[in-house]
Amino acid sequence: MSFEDEFATVELLKESSAETRGVDAFALSLIKAERQIRKLVTHLVFQFPCFSGSEVSALKEKLADNRRVYFEGMINGFNAIYPITVEVVVGQQYQTLQSKISEAIQHRNKIFHGQLTSRSLSRDDLFSYIDNISEWCRLLASGAQNEIGYNGFTRNSFQKSKKNDIHTQFKVSLQSVEDYEAFIRENMQRP
Repeated sequence: MSFEDEFATVELLKESSAETRGVDAFALSLIKAERQIRKLVTHLVFQFPCFSGSEVSALKEKLADNRRVYFEGMINGFNAIYPITVEVVVGQQYQTLQSKISEAIQHRNKIFHGQLTSRSLSRDDLFSYIDNISEWCRLLASGAQNEIGYNGFTRNSFQKSKKNDIHTQFKVSLQSVEDYEAFIRENMQRP
């Protein structure tokens, strides 16, 4: 699946006549961004030789069991594994877009809890955030595809890379599901 395919539903929502199209497309675009970085991290983890199809359920369970891993933790996880950071993969717009995504996440959390945002966001404000989020995802997908051979949108992140020895570049070594659990705790979860 490509970036364009993934964000087609966001575009459909934006162009609909639904009164809630701004907040709906906004929330969906953030979900897609959060899922993309998670899938990039799980794809990298799956490249360790110790992991095969038989460990997929356990790997998913270890990540799901940790309720203190969020978007920034996933970025930290990627950066802890791979020698090239998400900042480099995204490119020159990283700081600006990452800042906008952080703001968007704060607004989304308020919206999801039925609270008012500090800015009383208009539909145009939400559409502006969507544009930033989608640009982040597009740049990350393109850069990651070039760098690791996976864009974060293809459905199954638990697949071996066509770059067979990619794990030899990694900054850490995982030998077991227990190592992965410790890696999550040490590198990805909020204190």
